[in-house]
Amino acid sequence: MRSRRFLLLAPLLASGSVAAYAGEGDIVVTGRGLGGTAGDAAFDLIAIDRDRLTMAASGRMEDVLRDAAGFQQFRRSDARSAHPTSQGATLRGLGGNASSRALILLDGVSMADPFGGWVNWAALDPARIGHIRVTRGGGSGVYGAGALGGTIEMSSIGPDDAGPLTAGVSYGSRNAVDADGLLSARLGGGFAMLSAGYARGDGFVPIVASQRGPIDEPARYEQAHGAARAVVPVAADTELQANGLFLLDRRNRGLPFTGNSNRSVDSSLRLVGHGRWGWEATGWLQIRQFSSGFASANAARTIATESLDQYNVPATGTGGRVEVRPPLGQKITLRIGADARHVDGRTEELAFSGNGTVRKAGGQQTIYGGFADLSLVPVETLTLTAGARIDRWSLDRGFLQEVDRKTGLLSARSQDFPDRSGRETTARIGFAWRPAGTITLRGAAYTGWRLPTLNELYRPFRVGSDSTLANPMLNPERVKGVDLGGDYRPLPGWHLGFTLFWNRLDDAITNVSDPKIANTKMRQNIDAIRSRGVEVDAGAWLGEWRFDLSYAHADAYVRASGTASALNGLRPAQTPRDQASASAEWNRPGLFRLGTTVRYVARQYEDDQNLRALRNALTIDAVAVVPVGQGFSIELRGENLGNIQVDAGISADNVVERATPRSLTIGLRYALR
Repeated sequence: MRSRRFLLLAPLLASGSVAAYAGEGDIVVTGRGLGGTAGDAAFDLIAIDRDRLTMAASGRMEDVLRDAAGFQQFRRSDARSAHPTSQGATLRGLGGNASSRALILLDGVSMADPFGGWVNWAALDPARIGHIRVTRGGGSGVYGAGALGGTIEMSSIGPDDAGPLTAGVSYGSRNAVDADGLLSARLGGGFAMLSAGYARGDGFVPIVASQRGPIDEPARYEQAHGAARAVVPVAADTELQANGLFLLDRRNRGLPFTGNSNRSVDSSLRLVGHGRWGWEATGWLQIRQFSSGFASANAARTIATESLDQYNVPATGTGGRVEVRPPLGQKITLRIGADARHVDGRTEELAFSGNGTVRKAGGQQTIYGGFADLSLVPVETLTLTAGARIDRWSLDRGFLQEVDRKTGLLSARSQDFPDRSGRETTARIGFAWRPAGTITLRGAAYTGWRLPTLNELYRPFRVGSDSTLANPMLNPERVKGVDLGGDYRPLPGWHLGFTLFWNRLDDAITNVSDPKIANTKMRQNIDAIRSRGVEVDAGAWLGEWRFDLSYAHADAYVRASGTASALNGLRPAQTPRDQASASAEWNRPGLFRLGTTVRYVARQYEDDQNLRALRNALTIDAVAVVPVGQGFSIELRGENLGNIQVDAGISADNVVERATPRSLTIGLRYALR
């Protein structure tokens, strides 16, 4: 408990340390980790800079990440209307599961929920992020397990980009109110930041108009988040970085009894040495408290019946990471280190069917491992890289307890599950060759793995009339893949890149329908999901104009046998074949900044049997920023300007849920420089 309190108070303690150190010399710190290496050129990388972060019409991180085509969540809706547990993320067409199959990092720390693997996107405000790097393809190695489809690295904003004070407020469709503010200050050789944001809205009715009944209502939301960050010089070449992040998130799913609440606190400490021996040491703590209600509706949608009250889902995650880079010369970079993560969580819920059942389920899991990664530049035009890691995992104290509320008797399904453990070894290699100064050819091969979440292992659940059973004997997922691509950079600010990829996800976890029981599924390891395709990315600066394009094609299908043989050859659920994003911006400093973004997502299937299809969708967003003097500017933002119906889900009785309709906002922003 003392260590938890220390990590939670760390940003405030570090802020005081900055002031105390101010008189001991003018030492400027970076606020960043050790950074990438020459070997990164071998992989499919996309950078999203600060300028693009500020031009997202929704102001939502999950929308920003769609600039990297191939990024997808389990649902197409964002954190204003989606159920929080559906917001896992993946890349490369390796979908079909609500848990994340990509590794999501903020300042080097995983943002995945300890219990379920989804991401609290509402806590990740683009206003406080300075840079994003998306690495498509698995097996990152140096940041831990879980990078099956890729790695998304977010870095907090620095004082140069933030300014001493920025604040904004906006009002928009359906009484939506958004407000945010950020304070930053240089203190001694370091700096400190405080940021906060608030958003609320009456929301839209998720069910499409032709299918609504008297019980359907707007999906209201209210969200508040805050962050504290301090970076302290502790020696001439060493800095301490302290981060704290909290979220209060309440949403309604557009039906009586379906409110949910999410409270989270994240805190971390990172020591970074930038001297001759580069090194990092990081420790983090995650605390989650989640609750959610579920309901079913009759065919006429005139009556809603409460089906489940998931009244308490506490979870904690703790971990640490150490990396060292020995001084081996300018042409060799060696990264060696170790990391560990422990999570503990459970669900407590009341099911209203029959006499009523009180259910508790959960457990613990631990992963610890070591890694080594080498980048070598034998000649100026060639870069080679190779890395490997070995992990040890364990699943402990798993249990399911179901008690009949009327009789007090345990159900036959109640049991304590056996502890399990195992070892995983993964690796990746790659090359980047520059036959000409403007052209780079690259290739990579890799393996990776992911441990099932506590939610997948132990918690059965029900959504409407659809039931899904847990499976405590799930095996880890394992990916192997090959990339081949190239980059062309003819001028500064101009870039064209392509990547051909082949991925195979073995023992993929998916929800498999039970042919003997209607509307019932069970989580199972199927043989594999195989995905192959192409990714194309381009960008160009032309005076006051900027253009960006990203396209991903993923030909993904399931390999399945045994009880899941009916899925063989089908597409994974929630996996579109094509995705594209194109944006254009006209920036005339001091006068205006105009931007528009067009996004396309192809048809995808709601279910594992490919019976319920979500239609393709083409949406257009736009942003206009007009300075009006004295640091103030007016912002006009429009989402889904064509009011296109973007299907987000289809239930077993063919009721269609949609994502965000047309939304318009007007705001005022102030920046002190």
